[in-house]
Amino acid sequence: MAVTLQDVARKAGVSKSAASRTFTDGASVSAHTRAKVEAAALALGYSPNALAAALTTGRTKLIGLISNNFSNPYFLEIFDRFTRAIQDAGLRTLLVNLSTEEDADRSLQMLRQYNVDGVIVASSTLPPSFASAFQQAGLPIVHAFGWSATEPRTALVSIDNVEAGRMAARTLLARGYTRIGFLGGPEKAATTQDRLAGLDEGLRAIGLTPDRAFATAYAYDAGRDAMARILTGRNPAEAWFCGDDVIALGAMSAAHEAGLRIPDQIGFLGLNDMAMAAWERHALTTIRQPLAEIVDEAVAAIRARIDAPDSSIEIRRFPCEIVERASLRPLLHPEPAPGA
Repeated sequence: MAVTLQDVARKAGVSKSAASRTFTDGASVSAHTRAKVEAAALALGYSPNALAAALTTGRTKLIGLISNNFSNPYFLEIFDRFTRAIQDAGLRTLLVNLSTEEDADRSLQMLRQYNVDGVIVASSTLPPSFASAFQQAGLPIVHAFGWSATEPRTALVSIDNVEAGRMAARTLLARGYTRIGFLGGPEKAATTQDRLAGLDEGLRAIGLTPDRAFATAYAYDAGRDAMARILTGRNPAEAWFCGDDVIALGAMSAAHEAGLRIPDQIGFLGLNDMAMAAWERHALTTIRQPLAEIVDEAVAAIRARIDAPDSSIEIRRFPCEIVERASLRPLLHPEPAPGA
């Protein structure tokens, strides 16, 4: 027979309501009573029923984690960190794949069926109608790893993608490149446009304009196919800022297939610092975004919005940094070592 809350209350010598309050977040219960109930629960092997608690509190503790970038291995790292961070916060994850979904209302209906307490959108390519539908339905929502510049505004936890583009311009110019290209993800994606805008701004300051091309998806094959097309054209750029590591890795594969030496004949700069970028066969120089910090902040933000849904919308941008590897030629004037 399964151990019930009544069994725990009887063993602890308290009322069933006191035992129930012990396992209810925010409920008032004395430290002495809590200790007796928890000791009884441990002795009997009792675990609270999450479904029953949801019926009592109206909270499922389910967080919808939504993306449409499942072809990008970097998002496996993101999902791993998100699910662990959400669990550590005492919540549970409902992972939702919208890779082929175009109907925001249908997605909203699914989330309502599971009665999620909030939504984290980990995508830069979902149409604004999705955020609009979720927000109008009264669902607390946080956007992570992207930018939602259109109404309605949502809480945002991300990097400054325009500044990442400027950082790419500085990085490539410091290595003496003058023919620079941008290979982004889907052209309409907000992050693609912001990263290109930053790169363009940084190059225009010294009278340069980047070549530009776009992959059909944030995917390895899409990056390889796009770079293969570029290399069949006349006089392609000598260094490419790719708007995502997985696109950069695909582009590097196309360069190798074309017989080009990296970085002697062509250079590549990525963005994300996914685990594969550090593999010896890739050694991709990239712009690192702080994955753990963004995930932790996004989880804290969704918890805050669940507790206070009418609170003001907050935007948190994290700084990036260059991770030096071997896909770009050396700096023209490297900084002296400390003490030199």
